Amino acid sequence: MSSWWRSHGILLRTLYVLFLGQVVSFVLAVASFSSSFIADLGVDAPLTQSFFTYLSLALVYGSILLYRRQKLRISWYWYLFLGFVDVQGNYLGGSRPLLGDILVIAGTLFFALSNVGEEFCVKKKDRVEVVTMIGIFGLLVSVCEISIMELKSLESVEWSTDIILGFVGYAVSTFLFYTIVPFLLQISGATWFNLSLLTSDMWAVVFRIFFYHQKVDWLYYISFAMVAVGLIIYSKTEKDPIPLPTLGDGNHNAEYQVLDEESTESRNETPAS
Repeated sequence: MSSWWRSHGILLRTLYVLFLGQVVSFVLAVASFSSSFIADLGVDAPLTQSFFTYLSLALVYGSILLYRRQKLRISWYWYLFLGFVDVQGNYLGGSRPLLGDILVIAGTLFFALSNVGEEFCVKKKDRVEVVTMIGIFGLLVSVCEISIMELKSLESVEWSTDIILGFVGYAVSTFLFYTIVPFLLQISGATWFNLSLLTSDMWAVVFRIFFYHQKVDWLYYISFAMVAVGLIIYSKTEKDPIPLPTLGDGNHNAEYQVLDEESTESRNETPAS
């Protein structure tokens, strides 16, 4: 009976992780579509787009953190670093880099640092605190960089309903992205997170079909299926899966410690002769 529950638990965990990965991939594709929509309207302001994302994170999750009245579990300067690399990863890794491939590589590096840093923080500390601090310091870094790089571009923008809707769509989708990513990083890690993002291009193809009525080569569907199979294989063979998070954030450190102690004891046990 215990083996039956264990096998079904593993299956449910796999389906849960697959679902979260595709939700993250989908909202990222929505954010990319919104950003492209804004650019097509003649607005080149990627930092300003991120500004509204960080503002919403700071307001929503900052309110929760203030309600808890708890002290920071990680020093503020680490969050400053995380916020800085997160802003650069979003800005330099965009679809319209300023200096070509060099900035794309730099943006990818910053994005990777942000993912790994966020994974470390959410697994060791509190998810709400991490997202709040990313919002606050990302907001501060964005304001500084906007004042240097995008003021002239913003002054020339002729605001319209479509442009505002584009910014709203980007802010909502990226807010959901930053909300869901900590759960995915906590239960699976940065490797699975980045593998899941491989399907975001496939979702972008779906958007092009429905919104622009573009024809897509059949090879896209084969590639999507191959990526999906690869994700399933990886999730099935992943070693030492982390248990699904509970609603009580404050107790998950103790849970991990107990699990680590149990796994250590099991490894030290020797079979009776």
